[in-house]
Amino acid sequence: MNLAPPEPRGILRSVMPRGLFARSLIIIIAPVVLLQIVVTYLFFERHFDVTTTRLSRSVASNIGTLVRLHERFGAILPVDAVAETASETPGMTLIFLPEESLPTGASDSGFLYDVLSRELRYQIRHPFWLNSNFNNDYVDIRIKLREGVLRVIVERKYVVATNVHIFIGWMIVSAFVLLGVSVAFLRGQIRPILRLAKVAEQFGKGREVPSFRPSGASEVRAAGAAFIDMRDRISRHLQQRTDMLAGISHDLRTPLTRMKLQLAMMGGPEIEDMKGDVLEMEHMLDEYLEFVRGEGGEPASSTDVTELMEEIADAARRHSPHPEAIETRIEPGVKAFIRRNAIKRCIDNLLENAIKYGSRTRVSMIAEDGAILIAIEDDGPGIPPELHEEVFRPFRRLDAARNLDKPGVGLGLAIARDIARGHGGDIALSKSDWGGLRAELRIPV
Repeated sequence: MNLAPPEPRGILRSVMPRGLFARSLIIIIAPVVLLQIVVTYLFFERHFDVTTTRLSRSVASNIGTLVRLHERFGAILPVDAVAETASETPGMTLIFLPEESLPTGASDSGFLYDVLSRELRYQIRHPFWLNSNFNNDYVDIRIKLREGVLRVIVERKYVVATNVHIFIGWMIVSAFVLLGVSVAFLRGQIRPILRLAKVAEQFGKGREVPSFRPSGASEVRAAGAAFIDMRDRISRHLQQRTDMLAGISHDLRTPLTRMKLQLAMMGGPEIEDMKGDVLEMEHMLDEYLEFVRGEGGEPASSTDVTELMEEIADAARRHSPHPEAIETRIEPGVKAFIRRNAIKRCIDNLLENAIKYGSRTRVSMIAEDGAILIAIEDDGPGIPPELHEEVFRPFRRLDAARNLDKPGVGLGLAIARDIARGHGGDIALSKSDWGGLRAELRIPV
């Protein structure tokens, strides 16, 4: 059992988003927001310390001035008069408590207490008591004088910085503004890439994309132009191959037709064997041309796949000596944008293969997870798992499982997979429930 801790790179890969848009957004936003948080924290901490110290110094200076006035002019300026005059100062209330003493309880603690206590000790030489959290909104300061206690109640906002919300608000607002600008900019940059990816996917499924024009950054335009060149080269290659095969087909069929006519005018038992050879050559030629031609120039169109599957199954029953041996499980109402004749040829090849080697055949079709799954099963001898990929090679026939007594040149599965991959899908082989072969065609929609 492996108990080694996961690598940091693996953890980072698992939490990172998959999309290019989200990753680009993180690359742009994360450093800026992190820098903003650090700078805001350092600035706020310094601003809070400096502002609180200055406010506390101002309050302590006012209190010290009042105490010194009383000490110097106590005979003509009683404490009550000093308190009444000082109470006119905004945010400060003075109350003289004669014959009182300082509270015996412990004083407050904290940053404000330390700063204000330091400033008060610098301004006055009398004992004092301080509560920096009096009623949450006030600071209670009591100074021991000869006649009693001078109580000073100061609003908290006059001794401590209370504009923290402004900095936090600016940080949040600027972060959202930055996020909005980044999202708008990145969407414009990512959109051409997504369009290129979608067009490439459509082309890979064999669909025409004539209206695509490269846009976006120069690198994206270069990639789009390269894709268009590649698409044109592939289209020209397919067209040239189709034209060449049309000529080959005409050239080869002409002598075969003459041979068939000459043999039809001749008699004898050996002529029948020669006629069979000519027919076999014609059949082989058809399979060769069908394999090389692939999907041809057929355009993709919206197709009722359910109707197509029922049509294929009905045709197979009509040509089968045992139509009752062909079962169907076809999901209704399934449509897709495909090349109808090519898919029909693909399924025909798979179904013909199943009927040829088995006594029972089942055709099923369902749509799930953005794809159409078509399965064709038989109860024949099957194919060993290690040879599943081998049978898709052109002209490959398996002597053991699929013997040479059956007609054909080994191109049926090769043609079927070529068509499936031309639609962006594939064919997978496995063992059927009856012990034979199961061929599953997957077509993305």
